[in-house]
Order: sequence, then structure tokens, then C-alpha cells
Amino acid sequence: MASEPCQPPYSLTPAMFRMVEEIGEALGRLRAKNGPVEPHLRRGNRIRTIQASCAIEGNTLSVEQVTALLAGKRVLGTPREIQEVRNAFAAYERMAEWSPHSRADLLTAHGVLMAGLVDAPGRFRSGSVGIQRGEEIVHLAPPASRVPALVAELLAWLKATPEHPLIASCVFHYEFEFIHPFQDGNGRMGRLWQTLILSRWNPLFATVPVETLIGEHQADYYAALNAGNKVAACTPFIEFMLAMIRDALREIVTTEQVGEQQSEQVARLLAVMGKTPLSAREIMAKLELKHRPTFLYSYLQPALACGLIEMTRPDAPRARNQKYRKTALGHLHHPNPLPAGEEGGGKQLTDKEGASHDE
Repeated sequence: MASEPCQPPYSLTPAMFRMVEEIGEALGRLRAKNGPVEPHLRRGNRIRTIQASCAIEGNTLSVEQVTALLAGKRVLGTPREIQEVRNAFAAYERMAEWSPHSRADLLTAHGVLMAGLVDAPGRFRSGSVGIQRGEEIVHLAPPASRVPALVAELLAWLKATPEHPLIASCVFHYEFEFIHPFQDGNGRMGRLWQTLILSRWNPLFATVPVETLIGEHQADYYAALNAGNKVAACTPFIEFMLAMIRDALREIVTTEQVGEQQSEQVARLLAVMGKTPLSAREIMAKLELKHRPTFLYSYLQPALACGLIEMTRPDAPRARNQKYRKTALGHLHHPNPLPAGEEGGGKQLTDKEGASHDE
């Protein structure tokens, strides 16, 4: 017999309605853009998502290292960290195969995500678990004997609820973390499954790196989970996650607005790079640039993020002998560079105007 939907406790607030409307506006702006998301941008967002979701759980690999690893390069990291990244990439790549309401798919996804990392990937926990912050246990999950029924009830609620998918996905994420159905990997699974729920409502969410913003607000993420536990309702967590979704979409909108300028700057960078790897200083000299932050933010980092260039030392992003070369995608790119000195049509930042950026 199928489990009856059980209503999770939460309240709808004016702040939620406002953020749902703002998310809709951001989606409308993105829908107005002609054509699908470029493959290299889609892959770049996927890499950011994977790196951030793993980093929240303590993985130390950088975006550059994750990019290199997924390109088949050797990187400096522990075997577990490398396995975590490979598993996460495999899971997100298979996301289109899974139904958000399927218990079998949920278990399969955990099996992919945690393969080689836990003793029983793809199986519910058999023992007790709790979440500890420092010396304090902030959450003691329900007994293992109740997990299958609780998960079945949550999936049944998700399938039957008339709630807006934005709200429903946040509720599911919180309740999933509350149940903590697996011995390990619950945080990664909760974020993966919320992305799956949202992508079924709007396919654009398959490429929106919400996890990146969660990683940047990790303390707030855990605080929102804890706040829900204290009031026995997931209202605070819904508000937090809607803000993260809204801000992630706004970031994409902003990126689209400056994308044309950045693409011209990236085109200039590619135009001066041949087959021989070059250092950052050598590339700057060829571009006739003197302001390093402008070079890093407007030229080098966008080209790396799009997978058009790569590091010769991806295992050590800050190495003194670091150089850069075009990738296969970069060689296929046909730039139309701007004349020297015309940096994206805007004025060159001075040291006083530009913020400092690390390479």
C-alpha cells in the first residue's frame, strides 16, 4: 500500500511570496534571451555546483582543480576528495534519468553519489545518527527503523502537494535533512534532489549553481536548518533557500548583461595565445594590460570558467611557474579581437578604482 502524504509543518510568509515573485521575474528575463545556454557555460555552472556542494562537506578541491580533474588531468588531492568529485559529476549528469518522487531513484542516486565512500551506498542507514557542531549535538535524527516510512511519506507528499515547486523543493530539502536517511551524504543528496525537483519544473535549474551561493553562506545554511529544528517547522529554511535561488538567478542575469563585454575580452585573450603556454605576466604584456585585477577578473577568470583555457599546473593553482594554454574548445573558438587598448568598450580601471583579486 502506498504511503499517505503527511503534511510537513511550515507557514507561508509575505517574504516567501515576494521572493517567489522575484524568482519569476529573473526567470522571465532569462527566458527572453534567445537560444539555449551555451554548452561551455552549462558545463562551467555544473562544475561550480559540484565543487561547492562537495566543499560544504569539507572537500578542499578548488574550481580550477575540479575542472582539471573532470578533464582527465592529475590534481593534488586526497583519494576521497577526488572520488567525491567524480561521483558528484556522475550523479548530476544522470539527474535527467530520475523522478523526484521515486524511492528507487533516490536510492540509485545515493549509490552513484557515494560509491566507494561508504560501506552501503544506495541503502538507508541501519544505525542512529546525529549532527554535531563542535561539542553540541544540534540534531538527533529519527530512529533507523522509521526511515523507510518517513521517506515514503515525504515522497508521497511531494508528489501530491499543490504547493508551488519553489516552496515544495525547499520543504523537501529540509525534511530530507531532518530524516537524515543515509549514514553519510545526506547534505549532498538533499541539494541534488532539490535541484532535480526544480529542474522538472523549469529545465533552466539544471544549470543554475545554487550550491555555489549556499557554499558562500554555509554558516547561514546550517543556521537556517537549526532554526527550523528549534521551531519544529521549516519556515526559516524555506526563506533562506528562496533567497539563495533568487540570488543565484540574479547573478546569472547580471552575467548575461556583462557577457558581451566579457566575451570580447576573452576573445582578445584567445587571440594572443598560440600553441605555447604563457604565464599571466606574458599574456598581460601581449594584451598591453598593466592593471592585474582587471586582467584576472575580466580576461583570465572568465576564460578559465568557460573551459577555453587551462592551467599547466592545475594541482597547484598559485604556483609561481603557473602557465596557461588553450583547451581543445579554446582552439575551436574563433575570436574577433578588439583593437589593443579597447578593453571591452569601457575605461581601464586604475589601482584606486579596482578591487584586489587573488589569482
